Amino acid sequence: MLQMKKVKMNVQGRVQGVGFRYMTKIVADQLGVTGTVKNEEDGSVTIEAAGEEETIDQFIKEVKQSPSPSGRVQYVDLQEHPMMEERKKFDVIG
Repeated sequence: MLQMKKVKMNVQGRVQGVGFRYMTKIVADQLGVTGTVKNEEDGSVTIEAAGEEETIDQFIKEVKQSPSPSGRVQYVDLQEHPMMEERKKFDVIG
């Protein structure tokens, strides 16, 4: 049984208005990650993601490099989130 990993990330930088959420969904779908991505009022983006440990590590790496070519990630607050609700797919919220 592969170890599941659940994380919550708050991503700061130029991450709104640059297609960041939709590009994040594409990366998540390609990797088989489930969860959500949504814009916050403070201009940041919150991502909840679940998947196999190696997959999540790869996903985090891709997010830190900004999935959107015109986006720029300056800071990522990353926390393990074991109580996160299980999802069947990756959704863009809002």
